[in-house]
Amino acid sequence: MNATKELNDLGQSLWLDNITRELLDSGTLARYMADFSVTGLTSNPTIFEHAIGNAGLYDEAILRKGREGKSGEDLFFELALDDLTRAADLFRPTFDATKGVDGWVSLEVSPLLANDTANTIRMAARLHALAQRPNIFIKIPGTRAGITAIEDSVFAGVPINVTLLFSAAQYVEAAEAYLRAIERRIAAGCDPRVTSVASLFVSRWDVAVQDKLPQHLQNRLGIAVAMQAYRDYRELLGSLRWQKLALAGARPQRLLWASTGTKDPAAPDTLYVEALAAPDTINTMPDKTLRAFADHGEVKQVLPVDGGDSAALLAECRLAGVDDTKLARQLQREGAEAFSKSWHQLLERIAGKVKDLSRAAR
Repeated sequence: MNATKELNDLGQSLWLDNITRELLDSGTLARYMADFSVTGLTSNPTIFEHAIGNAGLYDEAILRKGREGKSGEDLFFELALDDLTRAADLFRPTFDATKGVDGWVSLEVSPLLANDTANTIRMAARLHALAQRPNIFIKIPGTRAGITAIEDSVFAGVPINVTLLFSAAQYVEAAEAYLRAIERRIAAGCDPRVTSVASLFVSRWDVAVQDKLPQHLQNRLGIAVAMQAYRDYRELLGSLRWQKLALAGARPQRLLWASTGTKDPAAPDTLYVEALAAPDTINTMPDKTLRAFADHGEVKQVLPVDGGDSAALLAECRLAGVDDTKLARQLQREGAEAFSKSWHQLLERIAGKVKDLSRAAR
């Protein structure tokens, strides 16, 4: 049996961490769905920067939309939604078959709004309305400002993918925002079935501490952090607070593993996928990691619900000089800054293409 099918049978969803027009036009995404049990995908500003900047497949649409007077963010979101609505339609049978549990794609708000609650809420509502698909998540970062925006957006009925979470504590903040929103909806007489996922980034931990930890701790910190978050996730699903909401018809906010491509060339290319096998979770991975796991990955064990040896491993890392609380905040800040940089480059690239293509078409 294909290892990806084993994960799917275990109860873990496999999503692709990529979207390009070529993936859609060539039928590659459809093949991933058929051959590798892929049931959703995620996107971010860096993915779109690479997709739009390095391929001519978007040129015709950029020229046409530019002639229509579109520019900047508005032009980009139209391009992104052209791709994501096609992907959402491909996944719609999965969405329907799972009653909305699976079959999702994600679009991120402008990363420049990471610290702007009010405008994040407004943009999330606008993008949700523009998408006109029931299976498109709007991604909001789990920053301090983002947490409030997440709660208010879910309360308004917008499906949210919480992004840029780097610790169990940050995950719990996002989960509690989701719970508060659902409780508010029930109190207001609204349907509690608003779907959400919480995305914990894994491999960036190990990149950040590569030069700080002894060999036996290399490439283990990210997994330990994920294990702590999974413990908290399981505790939350077992809590009386959640059971009350579930009885009212609410859906759990599933935990999603992000940044699961191996960055260390000396480590196995399926490291994080194999380590993070767990039911009721999602693993979103780049094409290269997906293909590697399908080719030679193994489902060896399932994450322990009690956190396993993660507390002891984190203690070792602290003794080695790693302040994981401080580092989680740093990684979240750096992640937001990296997406903002990609965003600026993306908009500059699109503006340049509009100018160059318009000149060439005269």
